Amino acid sequence: MAVHGQLTRVVDQGPGGPGVAALFDLDGTLIAGFSAAAFLADRVRRREVGVSEGLDTVLSMARFQLGRLGFSGLIGATARWLRDVPEADLEALAERIFTRSLAASVYPEARALVAAHRRRGHTLAIVSSATRYQVEPLARALGIPHVLCTRLEVEDGRLTGRYVRPTCWGDGKATAALELAAAHDLDLGESYFYTDSIDDLPLLDIVGRPCPTNPDRRLAEIALKRGWPVRRFTSRGVPGALDALRSTLAIGSILPAFMVGAVPGALAGSRRTAINVAISSWGEVGTALAGIELAVEGEEHLWSHRPAVFVFNHQSAVDMLLLCKLLRRDIVGVAKQEVLRNPLFGPILSFAGTVFIDRSNHVRAIEALAPAVETLRGGTSIVIAPEGTRSLTPRVGAFKKGAFHIAMAAGVPIVPIVFRNALDALPKNGIVIRPTTVEVIVHPPIPMDGWTAENLDERVRAVRELFVAGVEG
Repeated sequence: MAVHGQLTRVVDQGPGGPGVAALFDLDGTLIAGFSAAAFLADRVRRREVGVSEGLDTVLSMARFQLGRLGFSGLIGATARWLRDVPEADLEALAERIFTRSLAASVYPEARALVAAHRRRGHTLAIVSSATRYQVEPLARALGIPHVLCTRLEVEDGRLTGRYVRPTCWGDGKATAALELAAAHDLDLGESYFYTDSIDDLPLLDIVGRPCPTNPDRRLAEIALKRGWPVRRFTSRGVPGALDALRSTLAIGSILPAFMVGAVPGALAGSRRTAINVAISSWGEVGTALAGIELAVEGEEHLWSHRPAVFVFNHQSAVDMLLLCKLLRRDIVGVAKQEVLRNPLFGPILSFAGTVFIDRSNHVRAIEALAPAVETLRGGTSIVIAPEGTRSLTPRVGAFKKGAFHIAMAAGVPIVPIVFRNALDALPKNGIVIRPTTVEVIVHPPIPMDGWTAENLDERVRAVRELFVAGVEG
């Protein structure tokens, strides 16, 4: 399975090894939009930007876009307004903005390219005119070790209001790449550079594999003349009206799905029948409305041993919809107690028999698992995310042991369900579902024979490794 296989084929078939560099611009290339705009919007929202700074920033940006102010002048104006700001505050701001905004703006296509270059053993770097506060949280999330960027001067833990020369813009990007190549013995003639901007032509000219990505008009014209392959990503950015409509209908269809389920449930006098019909209906209709398709490897394992504890990596708010599509009937979820406050999903999940966990109280959380064991003994499977919360990136978080304790107590197997790219449909903090194909790996059921309190940590680590290999493979 490879949703982005056509996009990454050139990388997969190209030269490998650490002597080849994969260099990425940030704004418009790895993420949709401009990271600086997210920082400014956050500061405005928190009323940390005065009228003078706001007007100066807008004026400087306008003059830069019109070619009346150079990049050094633009970054100098920005640096002046940050004079005497503690660097620790700016670092904390950077993490907050990445979590709330920028993580959801990462192009899935760009993430796939980064992963492809990593598989080939290439040396990865972001080369951006942005500051490290804009770049480094994303670099860590994508596993990109090298950051070449514009630096703001810091003394005694505070910004001085000046920047470090030279900036990483235009010729400065080419210079930074040459220095990286010299330090790490890189062959730029075999290396890749992805960017959307004509301003990066100096670096495009010195790599052997220039990659115009979402190029502006002038870069697109040059790419056409020189025969450079152009890549355009549409999976992020401002959603269209159709995407918003799809999302509303997909989420809202849970109500009519339960209404449909109520009829056969009433006729059969069975709440479980009502729930099964509702789950199956929402899974089919909701994914179709959202434009989500599933490419499933190991689908037979969803049915070979039931009841079971199905464990999945929690990437997206659409995971519940995907699980309904996959599992279809005789399942009960385990969710955090906060979901009860959701006016739409709270009552529905409660009616469906969901086991709610109070994560703030360890004793209560353990006690709440007892009904899950009884549910399994009654023939209904349990679905639970051992990470406990959604992740910002595809990386698999630490596993809690509740799911495994339940399976051991009930004597049923664990069935791992690995979502490779559910983030492509809807990342954490995103609000609009994007049409995509979600890759799913279902592993064979893992019996609990031989699981003990003494070897539990080791066994859980082995299960988690299945998820790590599935997501990163």
